[in-house]
Amino acid sequence: MTAQEKVASLREEMKKNNIDAFIVYSADPHMSEYLPAEWQERTWLSGFTGSAGFVVITSDKAGLWTDGRYFTQAPLELKGSGIDLFKDGIEGTPNYIDWIISETSEGATIAVNGIATSHANWVALEDKLTKHKRFLKDLPLLKNVWTKRPAPSKNAVFVHPIELAGQSVTDKIAAIREKMKEEGATAHVISSLDDVAWTLNLRGSDVNCNPVFLGYILMTMEECFLFVDLFKLDDDTELLMKKLGVFTKPYHNFFDHLGMLKNQSILIAPNSNQSIFETVKNNNTIIEKPVPGNLMKAVKNETEQEGFRTVMVRDGVAMVKFLHWLTHTVGKEEMDEYSIGKKLLEFRAEGKNFIGNSFGSIVGYKDNGAIMHYSAASEGSKKIVDHGSILVDSGGQYLEGTTDITRTFPLGEVSDEFKKDATIVLQGLIHLSLAKFPRGTKGVQLDALARMPLWKEGKDFNHGTGHGVGSFLNVHEGPQSIRKELNPVDLQAGMVLSNEPGYYVEGQYGIRHENLILIKTWKKTEWNTFYEFETLTLCPFFKSIIVKDLLSQEEIDWINAYHKIVQEKLAPYLDGEVKAWFENLVAPL
Repeated sequence: MTAQEKVASLREEMKKNNIDAFIVYSADPHMSEYLPAEWQERTWLSGFTGSAGFVVITSDKAGLWTDGRYFTQAPLELKGSGIDLFKDGIEGTPNYIDWIISETSEGATIAVNGIATSHANWVALEDKLTKHKRFLKDLPLLKNVWTKRPAPSKNAVFVHPIELAGQSVTDKIAAIREKMKEEGATAHVISSLDDVAWTLNLRGSDVNCNPVFLGYILMTMEECFLFVDLFKLDDDTELLMKKLGVFTKPYHNFFDHLGMLKNQSILIAPNSNQSIFETVKNNNTIIEKPVPGNLMKAVKNETEQEGFRTVMVRDGVAMVKFLHWLTHTVGKEEMDEYSIGKKLLEFRAEGKNFIGNSFGSIVGYKDNGAIMHYSAASEGSKKIVDHGSILVDSGGQYLEGTTDITRTFPLGEVSDEFKKDATIVLQGLIHLSLAKFPRGTKGVQLDALARMPLWKEGKDFNHGTGHGVGSFLNVHEGPQSIRKELNPVDLQAGMVLSNEPGYYVEGQYGIRHENLILIKTWKKTEWNTFYEFETLTLCPFFKSIIVKDLLSQEEIDWINAYHKIVQEKLAPYLDGEVKAWFENLVAPL
C-alpha cells in the first residue's frame, strides 16, 4: 500500500469507531528513540523515516510534526502521502494539540495507542482536550490496519561482564533501592530499554544498532523481576540472574503481574507508557519521578571511561583507513553514498570486539549533506565523484564502548564559501572543547560557545550541540544534553557527550564536525569545583578546508595539539601509504 492508501484505511477504522482524530507517535512500549521493526508505526504509515516526529490524522487532514534535523528530509519522504509537514519549534507552527482542537468540534474523540504513548504526552493531551470539551481514548487502531508486521526479534540476551561494566548488578540494585527509599517508594518500574540493560549488566540486539532487548524490570525493596522473552536467555544469563536473585518472567506477563500490586508507592518515570499508569493507578500511590538509574548510567565509572578510550583507538584507525581509501579511490571506481557506508562498516569490522554500527551511517554527498539525518537508500543513492564535499556521520558498537563521529571533507574542488563555513563550524567545536565550567552548569549554558562563531556571521544550525552517549549502549543517551532548550540536568564529571556543531546550506552542502568528549574534574577552588572536557575521539580534520587566517592562535594551538595526540595514538597501528598520508594530515598547521 502507498502512504495515501494506508491513511485511507486508518480513516475507515476511525470512522467505524467514531474517532475524530488519531495520533501516531514514534514510540514503542518502552518509549525508545530507535524502534524494533514491529513498532515502527509512524514510519509504516507516513513513509517518514526520521527518529523523531509524530503524525496526526483527522477525517480530512493529516500532519507530521518534526524538528529541525528533518526539515529537508521530511518533505521528500512525505511527497504524495497527503500528509503536511509542520516544522516544530518554528514561529507560526501550531502546537499539535491546538491544531487538533481547531480541526475538530466540541464532543470530538481523539485516540492514541496507550502502550505507545508516554504518560507525559497523555497528561498534556487530556488536560487541554478536556478544557475544550474533547475526549481522549486509548484505542490501538493501527492493529487492524498494519496487520503484516515484522515478527518480534528472538535474538539472544547476553551478559555484559563486570570487567567491562565496572560495577556489579548487586551494587546497582542497592543504589537504586537507596534512591527509592529517599523517594518513599516501595516498588519501582523500569521500562526504558537501556536502563533495563544497564541495571542488570545485560545486552541484546532487538533494536537495530542498539544493544538492548525488550524487557521490563519491576523492583521492590526485597525482590527484582525481569520480564523478558525467556527464549532469549542463554544458560549464562539464566545462571547469572538466579545467582543475583533476579526472577525472570515472560515478557507478556508484565501487565498481569503489575496489576497485582496493591497499596504500594510505585516510582514510575513520566516518560513511561500510559498503560503502566492505568494498570496501577487505582490501588496504589504513584511517585512520578525520573528513573534513578538513568543518571547513574550517564556518569561513567573508571572502567567505562577507559573502555571509551580503548575503542576510540580502534575506531580512529578504521576511520583513517576509510578516509585514505575514499580520497584515493573516488573518481577511479564507481561508488555511491550507500556503498561508501558499507565500506566504512568493513573497515570497522576489522577492529577487535566490534559488534556493529551504533546507528545507520549518514553519508551525504554535496547537497545531501544538508539533510541532517540523511539515510542513503540501497538503490538510487547519489553517485560520488572527485568533486565537492561529503559529510560522513557514523559510529560503532564495541564491547568496551560506543563511538559517534562526524567528519566533513573535500573529494575535489570546493568553494571558498564552503571552506569558510567549515572553518567557522570547527571554531565552534574548538570553543566548546576548551570550556572550563563550574559544578552546577547546565548544557544550555555551554551551547552558545559552539554557536557563537556562526552567530557572528548571522548563521545557526537546527539541532542540539551535544547528546549523551552510552557505554556499549544507545548512541543517544540522557538525561544530559547540550542544546538551546533548557535541560535541568547538571553536567557532571564522568558524563560522555557529543560535540557536534554544524551548518547546512540547502541545495549546496552540509557541514558537521563531531567528537565525543568526557567531562573531567579540572580543579577545585574557593569558588567551586570546576570541570573541563577530555576529547575522546581520535581522527584528523582536513587542513585543506581550514582557513588559517580566520583562526586565533589559541584555535591553531588546539588543532595542532589535538592532531599530535591523534598521531601518537593511531600511528603505531598504521603503515605504508596510509601512514604516510596520515602523517601529512596531522602535521601542524
